Amino acid sequence: GTKKKAACPGLGLFYTVLSAFLFSVASLFLKKIEDLHSVEVSAFRCVFQMAFVLPGLIYYKTGFLGPKGKRIFLFFRGFLGSTAMVLLYYAYQVMPLADATVITFSSPVFTSLLAWIFLKEKYSLWDLLFTLFAITGVILIARPPFLFGSRDMGIEGSYTDHLKGTVAAIASTASAASTIVILRKVGKSVHYFLSIWYYAVIGLIGCVIALFVLNEWRLPHCGKDRVLLILIGLLGLGGQIFLTKALQIEKAGPVSIVRTMDVVFAFILQILFLNHLPTWWTVGGALCVLASSSGTAIRKWRQSVKKAKQSEI
Repeated sequence: GTKKKAACPGLGLFYTVLSAFLFSVASLFLKKIEDLHSVEVSAFRCVFQMAFVLPGLIYYKTGFLGPKGKRIFLFFRGFLGSTAMVLLYYAYQVMPLADATVITFSSPVFTSLLAWIFLKEKYSLWDLLFTLFAITGVILIARPPFLFGSRDMGIEGSYTDHLKGTVAAIASTASAASTIVILRKVGKSVHYFLSIWYYAVIGLIGCVIALFVLNEWRLPHCGKDRVLLILIGLLGLGGQIFLTKALQIEKAGPVSIVRTMDVVFAFILQILFLNHLPTWWTVGGALCVLASSSGTAIRKWRQSVKKAKQSEI
């Protein structure tokens, strides 16, 4: 008989690095947009998501609402996921690219904490240690004056904007972690495309309402901004596709660790294209957060391997 062709070794990790690069470039283009509010950029991103997911929903015949018992979970997944996107885009616009990217990588810590509270998953001393590392990293990036005694320690722009961006990035990370907990609760009973559909539709509705309330809706005047909007949508979509493909052929632990390349790309792009050298405080904060997220990923990976071996026995 014919043997099944073996997957290319390391292909999943290559997809992960490619995904991280695409997400980082999309973030850089967001920083380059001059005349659009972060909520409007998020609305355009949701339109791209809907255009991509709609053919998949029709092909797989999943419907547009999902199972009755899961719709409330899908609604909150869409609401929290789109909220995380808007807050993250705002953080990218008002604070250094590397700082905002680093804070988002504290997400595994938030996920472990929320899973302990809502899903009754185990929360050990190791998880507590990783949480303290992540908090230390965020403090080094935020650099509150009551601890550091100064408001101009290599901060880009005003300290008020930096603080607002930090709060937005933390709230975005907590919202993203909440969506992961909801997806764990839902499990495999809901198709992946349907989950993204809720994310895009609820996000678009929320963004349109917010834009009218803020009176910020306007078409981009500059041709450059229009091109950047399209590129942000395409790059974000490409990043999601490659990350999904990576998780299909590679274990979640190695993917989570390699995803930290996003931070490396953010530092490089910030130096090369934004002419902003990160401070040693930011580097120290990045190391703390990366140690926390990598430690959490390695621990979860080892637990899954251990469970798999026990099930084989």
